[in-house]
This record gives sequence, structure tokens and C-alpha cells, in this order.
Amino acid sequence: MAGRMTRLQKITILAAVIGNGLEWYNFMLYGVFAAVIARLYFPTENPLTSLLLSLATFGAGFFMRPLGGILLGIYSDRVGRKPALGLTIMLMCIGTVIIAVTPTYATIGLAAPLLLVLARLLQGFSTGGEMGNATAYMRDYAPPERRAYFFSWVYASSGLFIGLGLAVGTLVSALFSHDALYAWGWRIPFVLGLVIGPVGYVMRTRIPEPPAMLRSEQRHGRPLQHVLTHHLREAFATGALFVLSTICTYVLLVYTPIYTVHTLKLPQIDGFYATILGTVCIGVLTPVVGRLVDRFGPKPFLRGSALLLIVLAWPMFSYVNAGPTFAGLLVFQVVFAVVIAGYQGAILTGIGLMFPARTLATGLSLADNIAVAVFGGSAAFIITSLIALTGSHMVPAAYLTVGALIGLWGTLTVPGSGLRTPQVTADPIRQPVEH
Repeated sequence: MAGRMTRLQKITILAAVIGNGLEWYNFMLYGVFAAVIARLYFPTENPLTSLLLSLATFGAGFFMRPLGGILLGIYSDRVGRKPALGLTIMLMCIGTVIIAVTPTYATIGLAAPLLLVLARLLQGFSTGGEMGNATAYMRDYAPPERRAYFFSWVYASSGLFIGLGLAVGTLVSALFSHDALYAWGWRIPFVLGLVIGPVGYVMRTRIPEPPAMLRSEQRHGRPLQHVLTHHLREAFATGALFVLSTICTYVLLVYTPIYTVHTLKLPQIDGFYATILGTVCIGVLTPVVGRLVDRFGPKPFLRGSALLLIVLAWPMFSYVNAGPTFAGLLVFQVVFAVVIAGYQGAILTGIGLMFPARTLATGLSLADNIAVAVFGGSAAFIITSLIALTGSHMVPAAYLTVGALIGLWGTLTVPGSGLRTPQVTADPIRQPVEH
């Protein structure tokens, strides 16, 4: 194991992951203030209709993610990691500015919700290319013996910034009166996000382009065509791995506050606190798992975590439903947080072994965003609808189990025997993959 990281390596990690974290920060803020946004930007006679319109606007970002993933992934693989990372965070900041400063419907009429939709489309497009570009940058830049540790910070930032967004949103909601919150208080957390954005942009424009991308042969060709013709099996396996990661995030973290209120009949604040604890645990533990993956390879963690989710899904949901308490909800979140960290600390390393450098951003972004668009954005709607249809509170457990089976299948294509991490070769056109 290498020694301490240099200052440049630390800046590299921070610059690569800050945009991913910022998107999740905004994601949770929008969820916390969805009811406020509904009344201010989508006023109707029916409050439920207003809320649905607000959530639909938020969901519009998911439909832009696959397009952003493909186009920004191609841009990264052909032009370079550094300009792609700068472009993604710039688009994200523009979307955040629009949300933070757009006047309400009462002030500018129909232009208000239209601008909000535009903001979410920009954020969705930028997020589509965020993870693929950040991962590709760190795969090109990180020392081979610490690659998994570098990768792990992409998911660690997601957990930490989900917790931060939820904590800031909850704190602002508690501190401001109802009138102040609706008048201007809800904008403060988004303005704080604007402080993070420019810092990330400056950092990303000053980081060096990875040496691998400076070689001209790495920056030509048609990355999407290469993925579809030479790495289709790897693309499907990557999609399967991301399906489980997506379901873990949206079912066990994002959906928890909703499940807390509508199913467990506990105060929503309990769900917020439990989710904050769970996300912080994931953010802290994921880099620890990354260090272990550098020693033992990704397969034991990917397969072990998927199997644990299959084993634990039904008992843990039965436990939290049997006698709903805040303490039980905390145990529920911590147990799943440990398992999620085991999976997310290894997933990008496994995927990084399946694609050559010249197509990694494209292949990863394509698979990730299709998985999120299909299984993430619709998760809350599908689960809530199935609970209403079947009357069973165990629907999330079944959904999670199916996701774990899909993820387990995806591990079959990950190179290596499971007790070592094979090294990525330098061949920019076609790298051999062990199966």
C-alpha cells in the first residue's frame, strides 16, 4: 500500500467528486421543499395536483440523464476529462442559479414553472455525464495500487452530500416561520449550493489532464460505437451492477422519509434523521471499503453485499414494520448503510476493469443513467403504487431483492478471480478482459 497522498492527489479527488456531491445536495433539497415549490410555482385548486406537478418537474431531470450521459461521455472520451468535468459543473451551477432566483408564479406567471423545468433539464443533463467523467478521470490519474480508494470517493460524496442536503433543508425548515420559509427562507440552501459550485468549477479547470488522455490515440474515434460493437456484454453487466446501486440509493435512502410517514406512521422528521445517519455512515465507510478493494479486488465485496441484501431485505423490513420506532428505524438504516458501503466501495473498480480508457466515460455513463432513469426516478412511484395495490408493506423488500439478484448477475462479467484486482493494460483500443 502506498504512503500518504500528495496534495495534488487530494485536490484531484475533491475536484472530481464535488460536482457529483452537489447534484445530490440539490436532489435532497428539492425533495425537502417539494411542497413549498408546489405552492409557489404550481398553484392549483388541488394541493395534490400542485405537488404532483412539482414532482414531475423534478423527474424531468431523469429523462435528460441518459442523453447527457451519452453526449458528455463521448465529449470526455474524445476531447478530454478536464473540459468535460468543467462543463458538467458549469451546467449544474446554471440550473441551481435558476432555481435559487426564479420569481414565483404569482410574480411572473407561467414563466416561473417553465424556468424551473429548464433548470431541472440542465441539471439532469449535467448529472448524466458527471459520474462517468469523474470515474474516468480518476481511473486515468490514480496510482494503480490505490485506484479503488480514489473511485470510492465518487460514491462517498453522494452519501455525504445527500446527508448534507437533508440536514440543511431540515434545519432551515425548523428555524424559519411558515411565512418566512415560503417568502424566501427555502431559497437559502440553494444559495449555499451556489457557493460550492464555483469552487468546484475553479478546481476542475486547474487540475491537470490525465497523462493517458494526452496521448492523441486516446482521443479519436467513436466511443459509443466502440462500446456497442466491442463491449456490449460489459455494458449490460455494468447496467446490472448499477441497477442494484440505484435501487439501494432510492429505496433505502431517498424513499425512507416517505415510507416513514405513509407506512410506518412515524413523524417525517424521524425519517429525515435516520436517513442523515445512514448517508453519513455510507460516506464514511465507502472509502474504507475502497482501501480493502485495492487489496482483495472488487468481486468479494460486490457479490458478498448483493447476497447480504438478498438475505437481509425481508427480515429487516419485517423488523421495522413489526413495531415501528425511531430506534428501530436507526438500526434499519445503519445495517443497510454498512452493506451499501460494501457494494458502492467496489462497484466503480469492477466497472473500470471492463472498459478501456478511451470508452470508459461513455460506457459507464450510458449504463448508469439508463439504470437511474428506469429504476431510480420511478422507484418511489412504483413502490407506493404497489403498496396501495397489494396492501403489503413488504413491497420495498421484494423490489430490493430483485435488484440484488440483477446486481449479482452483473458480477459474473467483472474480471478477476475475486481475490485480486487485475491491472488495466495500456492498450487504448482493446484491453483483454478475463472471464
